[in-house]
Amino acid sequence: MEIAFFDSKPYDIESFNSINKSFGFSIKYFRPKLTPETAVLAKGYPVVCVFVNDTLNQEVIDLLYANGTKLIALRCAGYNNVDFKYAFNKILVVRVPAYSPYAVAEHAVALMLGLNRKTHKAYNRTRESNFNINGLLGFDLNNKTCGIIGTGKIGAILAKIMMGFGMNVLAYDTFPNKKLAEEIGFKYADLDKIYEKSDIISLHCPLTNETKQIVNSESINKMKQGVMLINTSRGQLVDTKALIQGLKSGKIGSAGLDVYEEESEYFFEDFSDRIITDDVLARLLSFNNVLITSHQAFFTKEALENIATTTLTNIKDFSEGKILTNEICYKCGQKRPHCNKEKTGRCFKKEINHGNKK
Repeated sequence: MEIAFFDSKPYDIESFNSINKSFGFSIKYFRPKLTPETAVLAKGYPVVCVFVNDTLNQEVIDLLYANGTKLIALRCAGYNNVDFKYAFNKILVVRVPAYSPYAVAEHAVALMLGLNRKTHKAYNRTRESNFNINGLLGFDLNNKTCGIIGTGKIGAILAKIMMGFGMNVLAYDTFPNKKLAEEIGFKYADLDKIYEKSDIISLHCPLTNETKQIVNSESINKMKQGVMLINTSRGQLVDTKALIQGLKSGKIGSAGLDVYEEESEYFFEDFSDRIITDDVLARLLSFNNVLITSHQAFFTKEALENIATTTLTNIKDFSEGKILTNEICYKCGQKRPHCNKEKTGRCFKKEINHGNKK
């Protein structure tokens, strides 16, 4: 089984080569992202492995299909960059539904603590022998309220961590897990109450038509004055221009972002010797109360090992004609084993071709 691996970084190559010793696949690593211009590189490869900023629109899918690709293996959980409905009956699409929810939740906490106690500013000061603490005032997390939007694995772990700080945790989810709420001790609430009560709001929901720009001018106006906003999920959950206005007005006291709406051109790349031509991103970087990281929340040793193992297992199952448990449903975008009317209210399991088995 030969694999065309796009958007390859040194850490990708190291982790996949290590795990691939147990699988024995032939992997060709390509540095460029997958685009209509680079899709030709995949000619003759039955499997294409891609990441969050690769392009998998109709044009690219047609090119891959024409060149013999049978499987698109996402080495990530998100799939908003894939037109998986168009790919149906052409190319199978699999993903890594979970690699390390602890990594992402813990990074969200790191952003919160960094913004609150301004450790990044303190580091820069002391490096220049400036030990003045003026302007570094923070607040106790204890007895404050944290609003968590999305209580999947990552949101649930964050809720546990925040409870450990002595915070009151309010959560919102389209499908609330009341048993989980009882076990951890948080409460579900509607979005308006979360906006009104939360001192910190952290986003942990997938990008869907319903959640796209869930943080916008209207929702920001409902938030508590000086709220801290954290986004380690998907950039398009936030209307960035509305966020900038909220920061300028003081409605949003600080923001920690590991993702950005138009990140594909910049994130994971070195632009230190060039000018940022994205005016919106440049404006965000100019705020002293905004902390931006480059989509690194997932980036732990454990996560890289899990990503490589799950991705290569998905490919192995495909090569052996097994049901693909991590295939994306062309109707609702969920993992196929969980795609049924009882669980989602959107799809009928009988209508779906599971993997490459009828």
